[in-house]
Amino acid sequence: MTQTKSETTQAKTPTPAQASSSRQPKAAKSGTARLLELAMTKKALMCGSMVLSVIAAIISFAPHLSIYFIIREVIKVLPNVTNADAGYIIRWGWIAFGGALGNILIYFAALMLSHLAAFGTLYRLKVDFASHLARVPLGFHVIIGSGRLRKITDENIEKIEGFIAHQLPDLAAAIAAPVMLFVILYAVDWRFGLATTVGIIVGLLIYASMMSSIDAKNGMVRYQQSLDEMNNATVEYVRGISVVKVFNQTVYSFRRLHESIKNYTTWVIKYTISMKTSYSAALAIVQHVFLFIMPVAILVGMRVDFTDAAAVAQFASTVLFYLIISQAAGGVLIKVIYASGMMMQITNNVDAMDAILSEPELSIAVNPKTVKEHDVVFDAVTFSYDKDKEVEALSDVSFTAKQGEVTALVGPSGGGKSTIAHLAPRFFDATGGAVRIGGADVREIDPHTLMDKVSFVFQDVYLFKQSVMDNIRMGDPTASDERVYEAARDAQCHEFIEKLPDGYQTIIGTKGIHLSGGEKQRLAIARAIVKDAPIVVLDEATAFSDPENEHLIQKAFERLMKNKTVIMIAHRLSTVIGADRIIVIDGGRVVQTGTHSSLLAQSGRYADMWNVYTQTSTWKMSTIKGGAQNA
Repeated sequence: MTQTKSETTQAKTPTPAQASSSRQPKAAKSGTARLLELAMTKKALMCGSMVLSVIAAIISFAPHLSIYFIIREVIKVLPNVTNADAGYIIRWGWIAFGGALGNILIYFAALMLSHLAAFGTLYRLKVDFASHLARVPLGFHVIIGSGRLRKITDENIEKIEGFIAHQLPDLAAAIAAPVMLFVILYAVDWRFGLATTVGIIVGLLIYASMMSSIDAKNGMVRYQQSLDEMNNATVEYVRGISVVKVFNQTVYSFRRLHESIKNYTTWVIKYTISMKTSYSAALAIVQHVFLFIMPVAILVGMRVDFTDAAAVAQFASTVLFYLIISQAAGGVLIKVIYASGMMMQITNNVDAMDAILSEPELSIAVNPKTVKEHDVVFDAVTFSYDKDKEVEALSDVSFTAKQGEVTALVGPSGGGKSTIAHLAPRFFDATGGAVRIGGADVREIDPHTLMDKVSFVFQDVYLFKQSVMDNIRMGDPTASDERVYEAARDAQCHEFIEKLPDGYQTIIGTKGIHLSGGEKQRLAIARAIVKDAPIVVLDEATAFSDPENEHLIQKAFERLMKNKTVIMIAHRLSTVIGADRIIVIDGGRVVQTGTHSSLLAQSGRYADMWNVYTQTSTWKMSTIKGGAQNA
């Protein structure tokens, strides 16, 4: 297959991620290595935090050692405790106090450093993530769903911050603490130390076998996927809550949300139950290591000469010490278990973030072409939403939308009209053929220049929670107030804006201020008029207008469309009668091209659609006994 020039340019053009490693996190690493790479973004702070956390963990054992020496001193002089060396006991008491206080203060300092590192990393991650989203093709946002992006941005990245701020210092301490623990265990009495070690190893082996199993790894992935699906469905449900309530329905009637909640619940319960035996056994063992100590204490005690006060004191103090330290050992191991579990979960969060970051950014030509003319040409365009190209949304589509003319796209729903509208401003890149503006392939035009060339009025209008003035001025942030007023008048929305509580300064979405579909549509038209781009794409722009306002909006379109290249998508055929060219799209192909009169003169798809449209436009409801009928 021969490559076009634009395709060659695309292949050679490095993405911003390739050109500058500082613009976004590298996604080459995965798993724990990737997580540590993110954590070490602020290396000096994190290294300082981990060192302090290790020091805090080491001195946290000072109270346990102090207790051992104090108990030994007391038992040695029993039953006459007054013979104990008070100065010796006080010194170890101060060591215990200093160890406890030092542990608190040093650990606090460690968390201070880790939080500073975490906040800096969080800021960088969110900026990089948002910047990447701004550089991927706009079609990616159409496909992925806002619920998934919201979860990754708000939850996944936030949990990374929590891991860096808390879990990573704890993990460093959890690694250092067992080392110090084993030193103490074997320094006091190797026999009891060995018994404690056996208990610890048994507990860890059970937990490690559980977490390393394929079911555990796949389970965490399935958990994240089901959570993403539920988030997406929830966002969609909340957006449509008014429709659900109007028809007196419940969440059970919203099949996608209901099914996603059921799937999430079923899987999480199944996954949790599958782990309950191993997890409970591991926790039970690490929290009851003293059960491994008691048999050793009995065996050692059988050889102690109980007539020797010093030997008895040594034995009793040693047993008491290991019973106490075994509880500390359990706490240390629980921290290790918790940290490793959090690492697995957060690693999956990072993988979800990196999956978005690995999405290819919109390619930018090395030598972008300038555009002086604004004809839009579709040249044998083929497009598939499926990456494997098994199902084509468009197939060999060719037509020209000339500057200064209105080109209308009509056809049945799902025929490919909106896909064509998305390809013109490069929401997606054609998988075959080329889309050209002014003779230049859209892939060879700088994306910012391309966006400046096109205005959109889509059926689904999004208004920001800002003032009406700011929403209209979104088309051109430099527009004066007078220019905004003029655009609003042209779009037939000045009158209803003036009736709002604060006029043009009314904040949309607050204090019960909600606009109708038709009002939102007219604000979108005003926004496009302010932008004054040479190419205008209208996707069902009059869908929400009543007959009276449709006439006024059509007059506003005369102002908007003057000397511009207009691509208009419409189901209401009355809106395209005056179009310079009508393209009939069916099944992703161009089946007819012509003017309204020429297409009616042909026996074809357009004539059939027109006959159906004129018949339905004459339908009316007439009251008869027992109900209503078509007349």
